[in-house]
Amino acid sequence: MRLRDHLSTRETARLEQVRLACPDITDVCNLARAFTDLVRHRRGKLPGEWIRQAETSDLPTLRPFAGSLRQDYDAVTAGLTLPWSSGVVEGHVCRVKLLKRSMYGHASFALLRTRILTSP
Repeated sequence: MRLRDHLSTRETARLEQVRLACPDITDVCNLARAFTDLVRHRRGKLPGEWIRQAETSDLPTLRPFAGSLRQDYDAVTAGLTLPWSSGVVEGHVCRVKLLKRSMYGHASFALLRTRILTSP
């Protein structure tokens, strides 16, 4: 999914060989690149168009994904337009789960609580 400018000439040639051999790959590549562009450039006003293209394509693997995006359309649009992220919270949740797994069966809840509250 690297930008075409960042592909080597060998990678570009190989991609073209694959695209010529299988037309479905071309459709998948085009839709995947369009979706990547939406996410990279945070184009929250355009996912409806991409969802319609994916739902009407002949690619059975993309239709369920597009359907799930349509079901959660407000959240998708918010994620692509708003500057806020839950990344920090997710990082803390991951850290707590790691501590919990590492201490499972070896320590009490009080020690786990202390370790969570005192670790950076």
